[in-house]
Amino acid sequence: MKELSRSDEMSLAGAALRGAPWKPAAVSGGAVAATSLIMGVILPGPPDISWALCVGITMFALVASIGAIAQPHAGDRVTQQARVWALGHPWRFSLYPGLAAAALMYPVQLIFDGEGIFGAAWDALCGGALVFLITGVLALAMRSRARTR
Repeated sequence: MKELSRSDEMSLAGAALRGAPWKPAAVSGGAVAATSLIMGVILPGPPDISWALCVGITMFALVASIGAIAQPHAGDRVTQQARVWALGHPWRFSLYPGLAAAALMYPVQLIFDGEGIFGAAWDALCGGALVFLITGVLALAMRSRARTR
């Protein structure tokens, strides 16, 4: 079997994410961000909007990526094959939600955190790495779903 190029892998990851539960992901990300911000207001010290938004982005990315591969045999044939590929290659698949989360976190860190372009990039990469690791581990644990049926 021939090795896939990066663009082929990106297309497969995108096809797997096509059927992601976007509304539940947005609701859960928003709820986590709001809860974090409210806790910042209630607890001593100033609330950190940058932290709250990045935690919400992390939850959004995790719910979307794991929800996309949770039912590999649902959807059309292309989506099913992409999801089975994602479960068969969990670390390659999880790279794309991690990069997307880092891309979403970067402007938040840059605007609200005030650490400059390099500090914001570092914080966004750390957040993306966290999404990458959690998605990869959970996709690895769900690998047996690709073989059933």
